[in-house]
Amino acid sequence: MSKVVRSSKYRHVFGQQAKKEECYQNLKVTRSAWDSNYITANTKFFGVIWDAAGGGSFAVIPHEQQGKLSQQNVPLFAGHKSAVLDIAFHPFNENLISSVSEDCNVMIWGVPENGPTETVNTPLQTLTGHKRKVGTCSFNPVANNVLVTSSGDFAVKTWDVEQGNVISSTDSAHSDIILSVEWSANGSQLVSTCKDKKARIFDPRTKGGAVQEVVCHQGVKNSRGIFLKDKILTTGFSKTSEREFNIFDPRNLTAEPLAHQTIDTASGLLMPFFDADNSVLYLAGKGDGNIRYYEIEESSTSVNYYYLSEFKSATPQRGICFLPKRACNIAECEIARGLKLTTNSMEPISFRVPRKSDVFQDDIFPDTYAGEPVIDAQAWSNGTNAEPKTLSLANGFVAKKPVQEFKPVVQKVEGPKNEKELRDEYEKLKTRVAYLESEIVKKDAVIKELQNK
Repeated sequence: MSKVVRSSKYRHVFGQQAKKEECYQNLKVTRSAWDSNYITANTKFFGVIWDAAGGGSFAVIPHEQQGKLSQQNVPLFAGHKSAVLDIAFHPFNENLISSVSEDCNVMIWGVPENGPTETVNTPLQTLTGHKRKVGTCSFNPVANNVLVTSSGDFAVKTWDVEQGNVISSTDSAHSDIILSVEWSANGSQLVSTCKDKKARIFDPRTKGGAVQEVVCHQGVKNSRGIFLKDKILTTGFSKTSEREFNIFDPRNLTAEPLAHQTIDTASGLLMPFFDADNSVLYLAGKGDGNIRYYEIEESSTSVNYYYLSEFKSATPQRGICFLPKRACNIAECEIARGLKLTTNSMEPISFRVPRKSDVFQDDIFPDTYAGEPVIDAQAWSNGTNAEPKTLSLANGFVAKKPVQEFKPVVQKVEGPKNEKELRDEYEKLKTRVAYLESEIVKKDAVIKELQNK
């Protein structure tokens, strides 16, 4: 990290927590030990994994619903049979959200225009295929209706969530529990981190496993990985349990990291978020109240990073997410807004550049991610790549209706089609059970005879 005092537009960026009346209180956040963010958001809603008995649930809350919520009256999405482990909003349709669970299922849900008013038990789409608990989910930022998930069966699957089928499955690249999976900006590659201490980069459409892999951290604790612009960054722990981050060149992943920084000795994972518009990296410590941020400079062969400042709070964060740039207050030079999740509340944090001007600040607000699809799932699965669409924030942002209506094709499971077929199937099963019971009696008799010899 450079120690030289340098000129930077972001040198004086500061974080400001929202007032109490602008926070969201009385949340019942999950107590799961799984290391996800527990929260996701778009310009209309934020979703929180809920602590609920009798299965897995999560809540979706409109941003306007500030203040103290009634835990008993919060409408939930409650279709999973076991704990929900991760959730993610659809990037092109703000009324769709995905969830994954210990019950091995992936579900796609529709969110009413003004938020749910009653508990929802039936998803629009259920995706089955994982053999163990599903721990992560993330939508492709360019291709419409493409979702990636990872699970305890060491598999990474991509799905066409509208058609309800698997596009690809990477089954042999990982040798242990997958901790994180994130897309590149153009949706052509994935970076994953794993319990085996390795980071991997691969195109899920290409058969044959990981493109490249490297031991990213020596510590045994969890790690995360994200794409910067042309590089990847991982957060984790050293052999001596120090929190750290490394930056690698994906074109030569097996080489030494281009940059390394030791942070501190706290025990919680560093959750990384990268703002590509401003090249600012945010590192939020899980279990503490601090958010450090750095400015990143990348070239084709090197990378430099410069410490900017740190937001400090006495309240520890269970998880955090950042809103799309389209949701920021441009008039007040807000370059980022984080949603900090505590044990029972959500607290927005605004990161601003201290400027006083009525003129649009185009140097800190370049064209940003538009949240519109460029290609469809079929084109992506056939190998087409595309750069994400961008838009200008000079005239403010007006949310558009979904570009394409979501019409899920439910995959049917073959079975009895009428009462007669159902009764016939029942009789077959009853006969089969009787046969198996008689076989067990015979086996028991043989075992007893052998024991008496």
